[in-house]
Amino acid sequence: MGWGKVVSDWAEILIMEDKMKIGILRRCVILLAVFFVSLTSLVNVAKADSSEPIVIPTHNWSSQVVMAYVIGGIFESMGNNVEYVPADTQAVYEAIRNGDVTISHEVWQSTFGKSFYTAMAKGGIIDAGTHEAMTLEEVGVPQWVIDQDLCPGLPNWEALKNCKDVFATADSGGKGRILEGPQSWHGQEYPDRVEALLGDDWVVKFAGSADALWAELASAKKEGRGTITFNWTPNFTDADGFAFIEWPPYYPGCRKQDGGDSKCGSPKGWLKKAANYKFPKTHPAAYTAFSQMSFNAGQIGSMAKLVDIEGLSHQDAAKKWLADNEAVWKPFTKAGM
Repeated sequence: MGWGKVVSDWAEILIMEDKMKIGILRRCVILLAVFFVSLTSLVNVAKADSSEPIVIPTHNWSSQVVMAYVIGGIFESMGNNVEYVPADTQAVYEAIRNGDVTISHEVWQSTFGKSFYTAMAKGGIIDAGTHEAMTLEEVGVPQWVIDQDLCPGLPNWEALKNCKDVFATADSGGKGRILEGPQSWHGQEYPDRVEALLGDDWVVKFAGSADALWAELASAKKEGRGTITFNWTPNFTDADGFAFIEWPPYYPGCRKQDGGDSKCGSPKGWLKKAANYKFPKTHPAAYTAFSQMSFNAGQIGSMAKLVDIEGLSHQDAAKKWLADNEAVWKPFTKAGM
């Protein structure tokens, strides 16, 4: 055997070994690729939202109901199933905590903050973020009452001491009347305040619904008479002008129900969102989008306006708002995908 033959054989052996190594390496690469594809699929399956419906509550004021359908429409655009249920404005937080309702999208600090935090303390409900809009819930007068000087000194509350006749109605017994919202909204808060600050010359009446408040504003304007009604901001009335009564400043504990004397007005506050604690796990994409949702006062007011001024149904108002405001809401869905 010559040295040339030996060298040739060794060369062939080395080439074969290299081919074997390359083959093994290729198989390893293929196996790793299959592994990572499988892992990615498993992760995607784990992140997929449940087919169980997201339950959204509806209450008794326009912006809340329209926004319910707006948010429901956003969830549906992401492939989720949605159900809507009428719910009590205070008891809804206990319903969320127990899992009967999934979210609440308008948690007003001054009205529902206590119920919200009480439910949170028990466990089962989480803070899902805060809207850009700041809130105020208070009684007041349409701007034209100020402009026509029907009660000089308004919106300072002390002006009311000299204007009871301006705001008297057929059902007020000669007293000045303040028209509150449904009693379920605030309980005895306004009767306590009026008694403490204005005495027996004034009376608080309760409207049956938000629509009754808007009907009263329209009627008073048509008749050219003074009226004091409950209202809030953000709302559609922001565009036409509404002056809230300036009562003595609010401070924690000032209300009678909290141990005070009720000689105080309402606080400006936040507008939060709440969710059942399982929502981030059962519907991770929808929850992420929900946590990112933040509407400002103008956007919320425009939702209410579509119903209260333009006369659309809540469902049609939501469809129109979604169609006209894709630039506002579509970024929320990208955060959740």
